[in-house]
Amino acid sequence: MIKLFATDLDGTLLVSGKPIAKENIEAAKVAEKRGVTVAIATGRMYKAALPIATELGVDAPIITYNGALIKSASGKVFYENYIGEELALEAIEIARKNNWHLQIYSDDELYYPKENELTKTYESVQSIKGNAVGWDGMKAHTSKITKILTISDVMEESERRRKILEETFNNRLTVTSSTSIFAELTNLGVSKASGLRELAKILNISIEETMAIGDADNDLPMLKAAGKSVAMGNAAAHIKEAADFVTADCADHGFAEAIYKFVLGEK
Repeated sequence: MIKLFATDLDGTLLVSGKPIAKENIEAAKVAEKRGVTVAIATGRMYKAALPIATELGVDAPIITYNGALIKSASGKVFYENYIGEELALEAIEIARKNNWHLQIYSDDELYYPKENELTKTYESVQSIKGNAVGWDGMKAHTSKITKILTISDVMEESERRRKILEETFNNRLTVTSSTSIFAELTNLGVSKASGLRELAKILNISIEETMAIGDADNDLPMLKAAGKSVAMGNAAAHIKEAADFVTADCADHGFAEAIYKFVLGEK
């Protein structure tokens, strides 16, 4: 029996930029009524994920920053895992020297050196507002950093940055990407998978009683860690191959289908 169902957001629970489909909201409520904890697992900030959790209509634990912070929709903190200040300063200096756009997330606030088209697009999609503080200001906000993110204009450049970060922070920080133009840093060992394991432990649920659903590369560790896993119909082929089940596309309410079919066992 599945007792904990962890879902990604963009491309899984919701079509980016749109409200949650009523079919998905209803499915989450049905699952909760039958004793299943529905949790959100996302690379987003807590404050960016909270309105979505509220819209979902259940008191969902929210695994945010790819697993660095777990906090309930009602505000209960379950888990925190921050990047060390020296490592954060090193990442900031690399970005400054290479003229990369960089964002840091400190105590659930967003900071970047200067406002540009990348920040405007990001803030619009996430429905949040960050703080332009300059490079010296970035170095002044290195406590309680959950995630560091660089955004580029094109996929190839993002991949190049990701490789540089992987070589630089090998065995010191975790490098991942939730979209083709992001390269993200979290503390070593932090991932949606670690977040799922921590949450299951806190809720006294065995990992065999968990199921995870997602569509992107940063979901892959979580899909592999969960007792059972579901890939979205819109996921890439290698994500589908790694999952136990494949559901419909996000736009066709694959989240709801997965709950009814794979969590609750309904046809």
